[in-house]
Amino acid sequence: MQIGSVSLAGRLVLAPMAGVTDRAFRQVCREHGAALTVTEMVSTKALCYQDKKTPALLALGEGEHPAAAQIFGHEPETMAEGARIARAVSGCDMIDINMGCPAPKIAGNGDGSALMRDPALAARVIEAVACAVNVPVTVKFRKGWDEQSQNYVEFARMAEQAGAAALAVHGRTRAQQYSGAADWEAIRAVKQAVSIPVAANGDVAEPEDVLRILDATGADMVMIGRGALGDPWIFERANALLATGVCPPLPPFAERIDTAVRQIELAAAYKGERVAMLEARRHVNCYLKRQSGLKAFKTRICALERLEELYHLAEELKQTVQDG
Repeated sequence: MQIGSVSLAGRLVLAPMAGVTDRAFRQVCREHGAALTVTEMVSTKALCYQDKKTPALLALGEGEHPAAAQIFGHEPETMAEGARIARAVSGCDMIDINMGCPAPKIAGNGDGSALMRDPALAARVIEAVACAVNVPVTVKFRKGWDEQSQNYVEFARMAEQAGAAALAVHGRTRAQQYSGAADWEAIRAVKQAVSIPVAANGDVAEPEDVLRILDATGADMVMIGRGALGDPWIFERANALLATGVCPPLPPFAERIDTAVRQIELAAAYKGERVAMLEARRHVNCYLKRQSGLKAFKTRICALERLEELYHLAEELKQTVQDG
């Protein structure tokens, strides 16, 4: 797979998710077969105003290439300058522009999915960013603002003409947020309308869904978001299914818990134990999503404060669930 000058070793991409796809989680997903990872979205205004916390979100892991840095905003000049800073700070191989985030605090400021309501401004943003950096620029967007304004095909053509090297399409409108079914036919229409690579996004929870969405959309790549939470193996299992037609099983529960612990250890090394343990409350619970009868453990996970507590809890979990 080729995006501009960047070659990918596979077709599966880890979607950017605010507060989720930090360096630790991206590293684990890369180790399990994600061909491309994308940072959490960062504000170009924050970058331009030299906010001290923002650059940390752009830090890539050792050997995390190819990788994209995702930026958001709606002012062409600020987006261009922010893209230059993001590229310099991270050493990323691509810049991804968020034009799909439905969160009120993002869209309400004219950023994210709000740009789908102003394609002319979106075009100026893409052109400005593409001219500002010497790496491929990609764009992630949705079907449209709501059911009455679905402009995904026109928006995709505009993005290509403005200089986008690839597109990622989430098959829902901004109004849907993450509810209802993703419209894979809309993604197919985008793929047929442009000549650049297209990543399909939405309702990919199992390896078999990768085959289904590729078949339904004709897309070049699959971008996996929530389906990867607590399940980085979705990438290697889907890769195997694509290559051989056979989907390997999930690893034993003990191995899955060990991976959860390792992810939190990496997070602690990158951002400190206190922050990592607060975030562990969500991440570790995600690793238990396929296992029933662990309600008491899930409650305890939400009170974790130290790595030592996580180590003890992990051993208890492995003793409780012994599936070989």
